[in-house]
Amino acid sequence: MRGQAHVAPIVDHTVVEHDLPTDAQVAAAVTALQMLADGTRLRLLWLLHDAEYDVTTLARLTSTSAAATSQHLAKLRLAGLVVVRRAGRHHVYRAHDTHVRELVRAALHHADHRVSGRPDHA
Repeated sequence: MRGQAHVAPIVDHTVVEHDLPTDAQVAAAVTALQMLADGTRLRLLWLLHDAEYDVTTLARLTSTSAAATSQHLAKLRLAGLVVVRRAGRHHVYRAHDTHVRELVRAALHHADHRVSGRPDHA
């Protein structure tokens, strides 16, 4: 039934048809969410969601070694969440696209509401 229409009841008991995501879409989403499940990678993506940084700067900002930062960035790049470009002798990283930026922002804003006690958005 994956990737096929699914009928789901709504609160007022009317029925709406939803297309389920394909296996490939689910796998890509799971990979992205697994990358966000690590605190260092989430912090890196937060920094990269609206700016570009090199490894040395990211390591300093996240209080991790350059080697560990490079390993995290490699995983994020393989998952398609960050892109890298050469800037002189440095490699500069940024979030891949607006989808990644929105995902990171939404996850952290949700977390902020959970820990601060602010009311949820309806």
